[in-house]
Amino acid sequence: MPLHSKDILILRPGYALSMKRIHLLLPMLLLLLAGCSTVAGTGRAQMNIVSTEQERELGEEAFQEATAGATIIDTGKQAKMVRRIGNRIVEAAEILYPSSNAEEYDWTFVLIDDNEVANAWAAPGGKVAVYTGILPITETEAGLAVVVAHEIAHVLAHHSAEQLSHALVMNGVATAGGAVLGGSDSRTREIAMQVMGVGGQYGVALPFSRLHEGEADELGLFLMAEAGYDPREAIVVWERMAAAQEKRPPEFLSTHPNPENRIEEFRELMPEAMELYENTKSP
Repeated sequence: MPLHSKDILILRPGYALSMKRIHLLLPMLLLLLAGCSTVAGTGRAQMNIVSTEQERELGEEAFQEATAGATIIDTGKQAKMVRRIGNRIVEAAEILYPSSNAEEYDWTFVLIDDNEVANAWAAPGGKVAVYTGILPITETEAGLAVVVAHEIAHVLAHHSAEQLSHALVMNGVATAGGAVLGGSDSRTREIAMQVMGVGGQYGVALPFSRLHEGEADELGLFLMAEAGYDPREAIVVWERMAAAQEKRPPEFLSTHPNPENRIEEFRELMPEAMELYENTKSP
């Protein structure tokens, strides 16, 4: 069917767009413009069309699905350590990155009994899980703080919401005026669970980009330092991660870049992190 002149928008000589296509693209462009926010601590602009409340709902759903059937350790020194680390780092976030609104999240820190799984993950809204299999690698409380702070940083930076926003726009699910995540929108829910990695062998293992991983490394390093944990432990832990990779790579490495590269990045950030750490010891 031929297009009429009223259906054509001339942008420059030799280029034309169907008005019907513009009507399809406009809602996504509006969402991109309206959904811009910045990451607390780095100032990076990100596209996020998922509300905080929607993040919490999806995070709770992902957490329940990912931990279904898992044995959660509620008592004992190790479980208490996981919760203590998590709470200290959240308190540090409230001080270091107040715009992250860390105090508004429903934080949950659990230890899952599985010595065969060397992993940890976070679901949006403040749900963090650590597997006992990663404890021989982290070894100390400060070592585990490296991993927990990294996961908390993913939550504070809304990385999963950012990935979901991109996925929704690319899949054409988002619309210009309505709610992005409707309760009856099964397709949107399906995309959300896929983005968060729910249903994988070891629960939620977000396939974050290198940008997100680097950002979580940076924020996590400063968070643990502000919480009173020696940030130099980050280098030690990642050296053990690299050594473990030669045998059987921990699942924690499955979505992470090369350990050697991360160690170099930590070395560059260390002077600033050490300054924060030293200030926590000042009277």
